[in-house]
Amino acid sequence: MELRIFTEPQQGATYHDLLKVARAAEDAGYDAFFRSDHYLAMGVDGMPGPTDAWITLAGLAVQTSRIRLGTLMTPATFRLPGPLAISVAQVDQMSRGRVEFGFGSGWYADEHTAYGIPFPPLGERFDIYAEQLEILTGLWGTPLGEKFSFSGKHYQLTDSPALPKPAQRPRPPVLIGGAGAKRTPALAARFADEFNIPFHGPDDAAAQFERVDAACRAIGRDPAGMIRSTAQTTCVGWDDAQVARRAEAIGKNVDDLKANGICGTPAEVVDRIGQWVEKTGITRVYLQILDLTDLDHLDLIAAEVAPQL
Repeated sequence: MELRIFTEPQQGATYHDLLKVARAAEDAGYDAFFRSDHYLAMGVDGMPGPTDAWITLAGLAVQTSRIRLGTLMTPATFRLPGPLAISVAQVDQMSRGRVEFGFGSGWYADEHTAYGIPFPPLGERFDIYAEQLEILTGLWGTPLGEKFSFSGKHYQLTDSPALPKPAQRPRPPVLIGGAGAKRTPALAARFADEFNIPFHGPDDAAAQFERVDAACRAIGRDPAGMIRSTAQTTCVGWDDAQVARRAEAIGKNVDDLKANGICGTPAEVVDRIGQWVEKTGITRVYLQILDLTDLDHLDLIAAEVAPQL
């Protein structure tokens, strides 16, 4: 079982805040540091304002040494696929091969209108998303010295040199996730190395993982090659009092967190993750950490939860 730290910096964090968390996660032995890719806060003022995901990861690539780095999830609506392929490949080079690429269709309409980003209807967004997946993986996977071309409804590329290449060959791992019942599993089967279910319970997650497995079998892919993971809001304390204080600090209710996240004492959290494993077969958990000032929280989980998994 791999535990990964997942942050939501649009809720209020500077680059230096994220650097402290990433270095603390690396020192504590976590497998990876991930961040969301959003430009607008949700339910809070988000001061001092958003940071760009890939600029952040570029900085972390040279200011950390071991921990893997990625996004949950970069929206297809934010960036053109050619320049995005260049950015991700460059950050992978800067990190010496530690990037993982979480990619989604985009869903948060308000951040698009706030920053002048087009936000097409869902069906069109999925068409854009599918084309971008073909382009990104195609550019990264094109052998050196060969050209890449693509002709789709939304994008056309002609004789691209498909450079630069990422450090990882043929490409960084691709993560796809979500609860869509048809197109999401089909795209995952074609393109994903990992499928992530965020903020759903284990029963719903198990059903979606089965849909992904079925989509893999339909195209002749062995489902066993797909990593299964979840992302869950996390709140752990030595005792009930500390759990309550940490929940209050992030504006959450303890009972809700225990029912719908990963919350409680170390023993309770180990049991909760065990239930997830039994029902879904996950091998990774992205711990959504909302209080980025509480680095002791990371140390507690690393010391008291991780060894029992």
